Amino acid sequence: MQYLVIAYDHADALERRLASRDEHVKGAKELMASGKVISAAALIEEDKMVGSTLIVNFEDDNEIDAWLENEPYVKNNVWNMDEFQIVEIKVLPNS
Repeated sequence: MQYLVIAYDHADALERRLASRDEHVKGAKELMASGKVISAAALIEEDKMVGSTLIVNFEDDNEIDAWLENEPYVKNNVWNMDEFQIVEIKVLPNS
């Protein structure tokens, strides 16, 4: 199933975000190569990274939970999981 993920950072998370970014980007690229992440982007406000948005393709909640357990921005307390949003969507096919 496809999902839209909206994950805002904690207000004090910029240093943790930058420290975790390389590991986060590496994992996102691996998931993109396997088709699990369709698209990913940083949320920007006033020229500052304040969160992330992703379009993902996971089989079920267990697969989502496994991803989040290993996601550097979750493990390093960057994303504010109290405001984390995930919504089922259907991406328009290219053809």
